Amino acid sequence: MKNFLTYTSCEVHPGPNLNLVVGANGTGKSSIVCAICLGLGGKPAFLGRADKVGLFVKQGYTKGMLEIELFKSPENILITREIYVENNASLWFINGKPATLKTVEEQIAALNIQVDNLCQFLPQDKVGEFANLSKTELLEATEKSIGSPEMYQFHCELKNFREKERELENLCREKATSLEKMKQRVERYKQDVERYHECKRHVDLIEMLERKRPWVEYENVREQHEEVKQCQSQVKKELKRLREMQAPWRRRIQEAEENLNNLDMKTRDNTAEIRTISQKCKEKQDALEMKDKQIEEINQAFRMKKDEETNRQKEIHQTQKIIEEWQNELDTMAVCENLQPQIDAVNTELKKLQEEKANIENDVSDLRAEKNNQEREEKRIIDRLGQLNNVRQMKEEKLKKRFRDTHSALTWLRNNKDKFKRKAFEPMMLEINMKDSRHAKYVENHISSNDLRAFVFECQEDMETFLVEVRDRQKLRVNAVCAPDESCAEILPSRPIEELHRYGFYSYLRELFDAPSPVMSYLCSQYRVHDVPVGTQKTRDMIERIIQETNLKQIYTAEERYVIKISFYTKQTISSNVCLKEAQYLTSSVDTEEERQLEKQRQDISNTLKSLDARLTALLERQKLLDLRDNKLRQEKKALVERGSRRRQLESKIGVKCDSLRQLEQDAIDVEKEFQLANVKIKEINKQKAELVTELMHLVKRIIPLNVNKVDLAFQMTRVTAEKNRLQSEYKAGTVQLRAAQVTIFMNIGVSTVKMSPWEAFMLLKRVLLCLCLEVAKAILAIRPYFSTFLLLLQNLTYNDKMTVLFVYNGPFMLETHKWNLKRFKRRQRRLSA
Repeated sequence: MKNFLTYTSCEVHPGPNLNLVVGANGTGKSSIVCAICLGLGGKPAFLGRADKVGLFVKQGYTKGMLEIELFKSPENILITREIYVENNASLWFINGKPATLKTVEEQIAALNIQVDNLCQFLPQDKVGEFANLSKTELLEATEKSIGSPEMYQFHCELKNFREKERELENLCREKATSLEKMKQRVERYKQDVERYHECKRHVDLIEMLERKRPWVEYENVREQHEEVKQCQSQVKKELKRLREMQAPWRRRIQEAEENLNNLDMKTRDNTAEIRTISQKCKEKQDALEMKDKQIEEINQAFRMKKDEETNRQKEIHQTQKIIEEWQNELDTMAVCENLQPQIDAVNTELKKLQEEKANIENDVSDLRAEKNNQEREEKRIIDRLGQLNNVRQMKEEKLKKRFRDTHSALTWLRNNKDKFKRKAFEPMMLEINMKDSRHAKYVENHISSNDLRAFVFECQEDMETFLVEVRDRQKLRVNAVCAPDESCAEILPSRPIEELHRYGFYSYLRELFDAPSPVMSYLCSQYRVHDVPVGTQKTRDMIERIIQETNLKQIYTAEERYVIKISFYTKQTISSNVCLKEAQYLTSSVDTEEERQLEKQRQDISNTLKSLDARLTALLERQKLLDLRDNKLRQEKKALVERGSRRRQLESKIGVKCDSLRQLEQDAIDVEKEFQLANVKIKEINKQKAELVTELMHLVKRIIPLNVNKVDLAFQMTRVTAEKNRLQSEYKAGTVQLRAAQVTIFMNIGVSTVKMSPWEAFMLLKRVLLCLCLEVAKAILAIRPYFSTFLLLLQNLTYNDKMTVLFVYNGPFMLETHKWNLKRFKRRQRRLSA
């Protein structure tokens, strides 16, 4: 090994069997193990120390070298690896000749060397991972490490064959289950087949019987046909007799209709003449009403003129009275004194009031503007304080998410602060506020996680009270520490930071964050944050010089932490470095100084606002008093001005009233003359009314005989209509018998003359019978008052699905098709069936 970790140059000669490396802490035992791993093609991740191979080169050097000699017959293998810090690159050599990493890995695999197998190579930092391996993983790793390469391959094939065996066994069981289900299904289908054959035999028998049924029906229809032929001749005779009986009725009905038509013509003529005379009577009555309205209008016009004259006399009297009162007041009023000095004095005082009010308004406007500015500033401060509180809440959420017991203890502490003698501080990760979040990684890597979530107390008694409650009673896993009795927060570092600037250091850890004095005292005492400098990349480049010249125990570069120790045995300086972990808890920080300044500003602004409100209230009160004084002065000025203009107003008003009085006297109305003119107009209208009444009496005398004649014609039409209805009823009764006979003849002729099949003949007979029933029903409905008992014919008829019902709309007593009310027929059918 050359320039590798703590070794500048070292050569190790292991023995053939077990080799032990013994030495004190920090002497380089783990460095030998790291060299073996990296020299045999292992990756830095296998070691768990660093993720870059360049970090294994000794500090202050840019290149390191590893060389390993492996036993192999007939000639040993010499593997060389050169490591470069600049780009983390490596060069490989086998027996002094350049080679690739793949070639090196093949040579190592041929010797069954497995640096990535924890059963063959177990680094110090991988012990935990090895302990977590399962039994299966341990077996496989052991096979790879001590067995031949074919052994692990045979093991994998054996596992695959076992999986295939299980799949085939499952498939066999599924096939057997499917076969059993199919057998059961076949047994069920046998019963279905037997039922199918039995059903087919019954269907064949039904078809044969259907073919025989028409011959049986034909025999029945033929017997009925013979019976009908015998009755046919008798029905013809009856039909002839009924037609002869109906002839007299038809003649008498025609005579009644002619007489009824004549009476109807006379009635219409009489009605037209009555309507004409009635129209004339109405016109005369309207004319009489119009004359009455004219008379009323004349009387109304006369009353309006009379009232107008009365009002004019009253108005003249009132105007005279007002003129007399104003004249008396004018006579008694003295000569107007000089009021101008008093008015000028009031104006001067009003001007002073206006100036003072303007000044107050300006002051009020200035105060309100200043108040608005202060309120805006206060709102800005409150918003900023809210942002700072949000940062605290974020830190508290991280604590709750990662350390739930600590958060529960924090809640209890906030609710029970009165139980402690001195102030108790919350976990350090909440109390510490980074000045720059980029520096949080230095503080988190320097302070242990247990102390970051530890509560800080100023006295031992308070800490014991807290731990008894949260640990013993609530069973919470929390940490607590006690600050030193003597404060170490202000202790000075061993040397000023200015002396370390030349090495790239820019600050001590203590200056990178803020914390309460007890917390800072504990950190200075326990972690010496006041004496741990933080540097830059320049510090990393000068690390060897810094270790030799400064005698610092701990230092931080941009990305690494260095711990320098002096060997107890050899007195040599030993340094170790680790990469810094990313910060998790302190990235969100609150500037406590800013918060204090904001609270102070907020209090000052609150006091300023109170002072402004008091001044503003005083100015508004003064403004109110000035407004009252201003109103009082304006009223005094108005009274003085009115006193000066009262005499001129009275003289002007008296002149106007005198003009109005003269106009009223000129507009006089002669009531007696208007009364005579109205009487003349009314007499003329009364003459016209008398003529209209005479003409109306003549028209009434003409219309009375016409109305008497109209009543007589109505009585005659009633008698003739009754006679006609009686004859029609008798005629309809005979028509029923006649139609029944016609239907019987039609049936006899249709069945005997038309050639048809037995089934068609049977269906025709059904239809004819139904038509007969419908004709009888219509006739019964027409003569219901006389044959109401025959309605029972349709009540107990039996209908079949194969029956066809035909409705015939025909005959002299049938309604037109558009006048049929089907709903009414259905209601009647339901009522009769009920």
